[in-house]
Amino acid sequence: MKAVEFPGDRIDSTWTDSQVIANVTAISDGPLADAAHRIDDGHYPLEIMGSLGAAGAFGAHLERGGRRVGLALDAMRAVSRRCGSTGFLTWAHDVCGLYMEQSGNPALTGELLDDHTMGRTFGGTALSNPMKAIAGIEKMLLRAVKVPGGYHVSGALPWVSHIAPGHYCGAMAGVVRDDGSLSHEIMFLLKFTPEVVLRQCPEFSGMEGTSTWGVRLDNYFVGDAAMIADPARPLIAKIRAVFVLLQAGMAIGIAQGSIDSIREVEPVLGHVNQFLEDGPAELQAEYDELESRVAKLAETPYDDSKDYLLHVLDARVQGAQLALRAANSALMHQGARGYLMSAAPQRRIREAQFVAIVTPAIKHLRWEMARLSKEEIPE
Repeated sequence: MKAVEFPGDRIDSTWTDSQVIANVTAISDGPLADAAHRIDDGHYPLEIMGSLGAAGAFGAHLERGGRRVGLALDAMRAVSRRCGSTGFLTWAHDVCGLYMEQSGNPALTGELLDDHTMGRTFGGTALSNPMKAIAGIEKMLLRAVKVPGGYHVSGALPWVSHIAPGHYCGAMAGVVRDDGSLSHEIMFLLKFTPEVVLRQCPEFSGMEGTSTWGVRLDNYFVGDAAMIADPARPLIAKIRAVFVLLQAGMAIGIAQGSIDSIREVEPVLGHVNQFLEDGPAELQAEYDELESRVAKLAETPYDDSKDYLLHVLDARVQGAQLALRAANSALMHQGARGYLMSAAPQRRIREAQFVAIVTPAIKHLRWEMARLSKEEIPE
């Protein structure tokens, strides 16, 4: 499939919202919609990701793009409405760009970030385990040892998405003291050079087109040119709300696609579908309320108050729950035609389940909300 071409060498704030969304929607409703079933079967859609980057989908949320987090969410929603896997890739790509820019490291914020936002190079995020470790749910799986000029990092991560040889991702490791305890964490750009071992994951029930691999590091060297933050926690505290809020684009996109599927069969099945729960009008009203709520939160993405973070976490939970309900309702409304392997409703069932379990999962979000409601946010 040939990538759709758009002019420009760098995304910046001169791109209007309407231009970006028109471009992203044209790709999503055309090449992406046509490829969704193939992506679900395992195709990694880099040609479409490249087109989305050139269309302005990956840079709006950055400072260089005017911090238009709402626009980034709208772009992700348009993508996820047609393909949840590509919506997830968009989120992973977006947050990787966020890490790079927020690092303040000239080695990561110049040409490399230009290429990243334009979709000429690709990178994801390996922060599933670190986010759980910081929350006290898991132990940090990557460990770093201080050496001259940087750190040696070793360990294994069970699954990291949107990666391949030649790509990169944002990662974290705990720095080990002489007594084996951890002093702090570092965050760095992990480049997938031949020394990094990629191991194929077991086949998942969905999201097979996200190029998800197990990663093994053995004394991988991290120098100044790859450093995102040392220590990492102040940066994580700064970007945590944006990290979570951007995922709402996946959830509401999948929900809207499911509502589309319900309405698709209303002319022929509406007379009997009226007896089902969660009809299109009810779901659309809830969707509209959530979309408005998320858009309001996107206006102040770096609000560091505890109340703001709690609202972001709650909106993310609501998005996951709405995606689950809407996807299930779409399958019920479409009946047997929606149960075909080539049908969008059965695919969206699996995509919505992924949104509910991907870090932060619904249970992780509620864990964080309960903790934050009782104590101060740690630095």
